[in-house]
Amino acid sequence: MAEPRPRVVVIEHEAKCPPAHVGRWLTEAGAVVEVCRPYAGDPLPEPTAYDALVVLGGTMGANDDADHHWLAPLKQLVREAASTGVPTLGICLGHQVIATALGGTVTVNPLGQQLGLLEVGWLPTAADDPVFTPTPGLRGIQWNNDIVTSLPDGAVLLAATEQEEAQVVRFAETVWGVQLHPEADELVVAAWADGDRDDHALRGIDQVALIRDITEARAELDAAWRPVAQRFLRLVAPRASTQRGPGDGPAR
Repeated sequence: MAEPRPRVVVIEHEAKCPPAHVGRWLTEAGAVVEVCRPYAGDPLPEPTAYDALVVLGGTMGANDDADHHWLAPLKQLVREAASTGVPTLGICLGHQVIATALGGTVTVNPLGQQLGLLEVGWLPTAADDPVFTPTPGLRGIQWNNDIVTSLPDGAVLLAATEQEEAQVVRFAETVWGVQLHPEADELVVAAWADGDRDDHALRGIDQVALIRDITEARAELDAAWRPVAQRFLRLVAPRASTQRGPGDGPAR
C-alpha cells in the first residue's frame, strides 16, 4: 500500500504574501499543502493535525499581537510544534514570529529596509544542517524592514549578512527561519513594491530594476531554493509514516 502523503499547513497572513513557489515545490515533492488564512477567518490548526508547519511573510510586525488577533495563538502553536518535534519553517515575518515565540527579539532594522537579491552569508555552523546546506554564491530575495536582533536560547545562526543581520536560523531541532523569500517571484514582489512605491520614489530606489533582476534570476533561484523545500519535506515524510499507517489517509 502507498505511503501516506505528508500534510503541510501553510499560515498565510495576507493575500499578497502567498506560498507561491514554496507551496509548488512541496506539492511537487509529494506533500498535501493546505493554506490557512486566519486574516480571512480560518481557525489556526491544532498542533497535531498536520505533519509540518510553514509560516509565511506579511507586512505586519511580529510584535503586533494587539492588531492581528491570530499572532499570539500562532506563537503558541509554534512553541507546541517546537516542543513536539513538528518540522516548522518560517519565512520573513514567519521567521520573526518564530523568534519572538521562542524568546528572541525583533526590531526595525536600524540600517534600513533590505531589498532585492542579496547573497546568503553562510556560517560554519550550517555545514551539517539537514535543511539549509551551504551553497557558495547563493542569492535570495529580501524585502523586509524588521530583523531578528537576538536569538532565543539554543538557536543556531546559520547565515548572516556582512552587517551580522540574521538570514537563516535553526531555532530548535526541527524549527528553521529564513529572513529571505524563497517563495517569491517577480509577480509577488511587484505587489509588495506597489505598496512601497511612494517611499521608494522619495529614496531614489529603482523598483523596475529590482524586479527585472529578480525576473532574470528565476532559473538561479529555482535551482537554489527548490532543494531547501525538498530537504525540509524529507524530514516530514518519516513523521507522516509514523503518525499514520500506510493508507490511513490524512491526520485529523
